[in-house]
Amino acid sequence: MLFLVLPVVLLALITWQVVTDGPLLRPDAEVSRALVHPDGFSQFLSDLGDVQVAVPVLLLALALALWLGRVRGDRRWWLPPLTAAVLMALVPAAVVPLKEWTDRPGTPAVPPATGYFPSGHTVTALVAYGSAALLLLPWLRSPAARRALAAGCGVLVLGVSYGLVRHGYHWPLDVLAGWCLGAVPLAVLARVAGRSEHGQPRQGRSAEVRAVSRSTRRTSSGTPSSRTGPS
Repeated sequence: MLFLVLPVVLLALITWQVVTDGPLLRPDAEVSRALVHPDGFSQFLSDLGDVQVAVPVLLLALALALWLGRVRGDRRWWLPPLTAAVLMALVPAAVVPLKEWTDRPGTPAVPPATGYFPSGHTVTALVAYGSAALLLLPWLRSPAARRALAAGCGVLVLGVSYGLVRHGYHWPLDVLAGWCLGAVPLAVLARVAGRSEHGQPRQGRSAEVRAVSRSTRRTSSGTPSSRTGPS
């Protein structure tokens, strides 16, 4: 519950500062001026948050998670991937109204315009790469592989965030608000994925396992079984 409430509260506080021209906007502008230096590398990092880049990565993870769950006979194998797809599709419905309502201007490094708060690229990167990691983590048995996947997801999101501020596409508070907004669907997906029963056999396989288990217990206790005959 904390992972749902805390980002929402923080997002509300940041949004309030942006709408009312609060005191946080001054350090926000100072940090932006100190970091802005448009170059090719920051452009590349920013592009990793494009829908055309991040969403295909999530689609690959969705397909792999669906295949693994189906092949291994998981109960409700379809639920986490379906949840991730729905949450990703809902991102524009959450970002666009906030952009229109806050109507925040961009940094001096971009052409005059409004609607920069929150950063849609940040939300897209966080939800797409974070969801891909959450879907694939349960299938990795090696702790080192799990750490590498989580670290890779973090590096991608941080890289996109840094590139957006470095290139001047967004103020730092725009990116921070994107983190808060993107954390909400990730918390929902983590809860759904945590409740899914990876490795649970289907009903037919469960019956077979129970039958074999009963036969084994009868045999080990000296009781005749239908397979082994009289002892």
